[in-house]
Amino acid sequence: MTDVSAESLSLHPPVISGITKLYGCIAHPSAHVRAPSIFNPIFRKNGTDAVMVPINCPPEHLETVVRGLNGLKNFGGLAVTIPHKLALAELCDELGDGARATGAVNAVRFDDDGKIYGNNFDGEGFVAGLIGEGYQLQGKRVLLLGAGGAARAVAVAVAHHGCAHIDIANRTLQKAAATAELTGKFTSKSSVGTTTLETADLGAYDIVINATSVGLHDDDPHPVPIDSLAFDCLVCDIIMVPDRTNWLIAAEDSGRPVHKGRHMLDYQLELIGRFIGAFD
Repeated sequence: MTDVSAESLSLHPPVISGITKLYGCIAHPSAHVRAPSIFNPIFRKNGTDAVMVPINCPPEHLETVVRGLNGLKNFGGLAVTIPHKLALAELCDELGDGARATGAVNAVRFDDDGKIYGNNFDGEGFVAGLIGEGYQLQGKRVLLLGAGGAARAVAVAVAHHGCAHIDIANRTLQKAAATAELTGKFTSKSSVGTTTLETADLGAYDIVINATSVGLHDDDPHPVPIDSLAFDCLVCDIIMVPDRTNWLIAAEDSGRPVHKGRHMLDYQLELIGRFIGAFD
């Protein structure tokens, strides 16, 4: 992952020239977006004549704004966040695997051919975070909790990168089955199945990933009991705030390795940058 120091984040804004490449982070509202504060220091550090700006676009103007940006010859692409991920996917001419798995995009590229290319890097960001933090998927048995959009992206990426087997568990078994079926369409490297928490042999998994919203609040129950997991099981969360959910804290206290949700975002920013052409 590209390393940007805290000092570089405080540098003055870049000088804009007549050939500056433009990128945006589209949201509504845009006050919460992080991408410009990450991308612009990287541009300055690398000596890249480019800038990323926040774009506060109300949903009713999304298509007009995106079509207009696609017509700008010096506009390269967008990081995409709430509430535009689903709607912008429908405006794309071509979608990558992550976007097709989730029906949502978090990155859009405008190419010289006039087409709009979209993808979703939540899953690939999660896997890149695992690898970057020193963990491997090959030969591992994985339990994924959840079957929503982010869970589908994670399932597809984890299976694509060669885990031995991945089971999907969800409160609604039908949604778990749909996610498993979708995941199987994108990989021939891993076997995919479904399970329930009542019947699963939780101690048989090498990696357990919480891709549900359980853990956002202090009084949430643990997604699965920590003491039901193997002692060397890697306990993962995709929740970014709080930085360490109570579930992760309990896993750490038990001596089990943990993987924080923020790694999924941190590591996918570089993937998004490469996709939209912002980074070499």
